[in-house]
Amino acid sequence: MSGVRSRNESAWLLPPGPGGNHKLRERMRRFDDADEVDIAVVGCGAGGSTVLQRLARAGWRAVGFDAGPFWDPEQDWVSDEAGSHHLYWNEPRVIAGDNPVPLGSNNSGRGVGGSMVHYAGYTPRFHPSDFRTFTADGVGADWPIEYEDLKPYYEAIEEELPVAGDTWPWGDPHSYPHRPHPVSGNGELFLRGAYACGIQAKVGPVAISNGRFGNRPHCIYRGFCLQGCKVNAKASPLITHVPDALAHGAEIRADSMVTRIDFDEQTGRATGVHYVQGGRERFQRARIVAIAGYSIETPRLLLNSTSARFPDGMCNDFDQVGRYLMVQGAPQTAGRFDAEVRMWKAPPPEVSTEEFYETDPSKPYKRGFSVQTVSPLPITWAEHVAAQGYWGADFRRYMSDYAHWACLGALCEFLPLEGNRVTLAEEKDRHGIPVARFSYSQCDNDRQLLEAAQSVMEKILKAAGADEVITIKRYAHLVGGARMATDEKHGVVDGSCRTFAVPNLYITDGSVLPTQGSANPALTIMAVAARAAERLAK
Repeated sequence: MSGVRSRNESAWLLPPGPGGNHKLRERMRRFDDADEVDIAVVGCGAGGSTVLQRLARAGWRAVGFDAGPFWDPEQDWVSDEAGSHHLYWNEPRVIAGDNPVPLGSNNSGRGVGGSMVHYAGYTPRFHPSDFRTFTADGVGADWPIEYEDLKPYYEAIEEELPVAGDTWPWGDPHSYPHRPHPVSGNGELFLRGAYACGIQAKVGPVAISNGRFGNRPHCIYRGFCLQGCKVNAKASPLITHVPDALAHGAEIRADSMVTRIDFDEQTGRATGVHYVQGGRERFQRARIVAIAGYSIETPRLLLNSTSARFPDGMCNDFDQVGRYLMVQGAPQTAGRFDAEVRMWKAPPPEVSTEEFYETDPSKPYKRGFSVQTVSPLPITWAEHVAAQGYWGADFRRYMSDYAHWACLGALCEFLPLEGNRVTLAEEKDRHGIPVARFSYSQCDNDRQLLEAAQSVMEKILKAAGADEVITIKRYAHLVGGARMATDEKHGVVDGSCRTFAVPNLYITDGSVLPTQGSANPALTIMAVAARAAERLAK
């Protein structure tokens, strides 16, 4: 623990109870727009907050911008599903394609902390195979870096969050800083069904402190992880990296929408960011700019940053900006049990298996999927039931039976396809800026993975004793859109997250991931950002 504190003191800077450190915010260093700061970071989610904290510790004059508010967990978050929709990115977007992806609650965040404020808390690593899918399996793309390049950053971030879980046997086998949490009825049924099927399952990994960590309390298993953790037991950058960044001289400007990256035609370098705060247009000078707006807003910002040098959008010489945007197929299968399960009485993430993660040569599809416990709250459960076509008396019966259901969710590795991309729509937002148009279509491999994952989940639940199973097909987790590659004809950034076209412009969020694996991406995004920040600092 002392080693963690020496490089990130956030957990000790929080008050010894719920809420945030208000004195840190009040005394935060403030720069003037006319100051040339060392780095302007656009977005304060998983990637942006990590970069901000690392470089502030290195003595950089760093400013972070976020379009949403600076959350106070105690004041702003409620134990109410409907009352938490303000945590999502609800600005207008256009969706299209053969399989349009709904955007909002399960893949976009708003405010300091980003979507990790309302993510489930699962933090698995990517497997070594994820970094070379094209070479190994003939699909996807090879990364310009290897798993070993990220391994030390995985280990560091796992300690800083911290992560709790069983010793992990898949991918690169490893252990976690905290022991696994006890599981609820939902987790017990998954373990029971998996054992009966001969499938190995483990508890964790979750970025939820198991025992006190600094001034952060133990998880109280209230089950509202997807709505924001009021007690600060679940990790998000708001409590794991932002306090330390502020303590080391960083500034965060909340409610500040960055609209364009400024570019000097003569030097070929970015000079700062244009942003709107309180209805006023402003400009911050910066020696380096790092974009961390995630897979929709990062391409949108680049495409809106036009100039004589970049008439089709910044860094878009080879039409790569916005391409290869991926989602994970995330079907959820629920099973009914005679005894009450009460799946809401614990964090949604508890038990997982990665037995089906890698390509199985005996199957007609490439790559694979993972299976995890999920625990939809009543509104989401109502969507699950309504998707089966139930309404009226049947709908009421299923809702009244809520306590008897357990639910599993899969994450299927959908492949990066060139035509799945973000472009600019004709519609404009309240700032007069063209909004993002996200077009998405599945391929045959994607559809086969969905069916295979559903079959496995049904098998596990039935083996555990379920007398009825129902499935809803859905999506989760955006990555890609400004991917890293070996050259500018195949991507937007290099292996250090520096853009090929502008030497002082970096992208440090999930948009740089060339593939997505069957793992929740938060930990990998933070590891990639930490590596980029360390290389920048040197």
